[in-house]
Amino acid sequence: MRDRQIPVEPLTQAAFAPFGTVIDRAGIAPRPMNAGKARRFHDLAQVAVAGAGGRVVIGAVEADPYTLPLRLSLVERHPLGAQAFIPLDAAPFLVVVCPDEGGTPGRPRAFLTAPGQGVCYAPGTWHGVLTPLDRPQDFWVIDRDGPGVNLEEHRFGEPWIISFA
Repeated sequence: MRDRQIPVEPLTQAAFAPFGTVIDRAGIAPRPMNAGKARRFHDLAQVAVAGAGGRVVIGAVEADPYTLPLRLSLVERHPLGAQAFIPLDAAPFLVVVCPDEGGTPGRPRAFLTAPGQGVCYAPGTWHGVLTPLDRPQDFWVIDRDGPGVNLEEHRFGEPWIISFA
């Protein structure tokens, strides 16, 4: 069972790069706008979509909390578009991703966001469900809508156990 243990890592641009983009204002110089009364942190992530009739949509999600250790049984992916999650508050949340290994998910990785960070999963990236910790959390979600099958789910034969090391 020890080989099914997944430690939680800090979320960084470099570690997450194979799976998408970390949405984070840190290190980005803002552009002044509105006569200097506002600052825009531009182009933090690109939400790519594919397929005829596909379009980018913005929604809101109210997510119930999880506790660790987490038994990870299900991951999903969206082959026709990226999917971004941006928290409405500064509470960290858990991000679980898997490399693709010939059309099925490989060994998961788990990341803990820093306060205020979000993520944008690249198209086709296997990922866990939205996972706030300890309390409910609200998110903006930006993803693809339109014709075509844009959801694939995979259930692991044996769950992975995710915990702080």
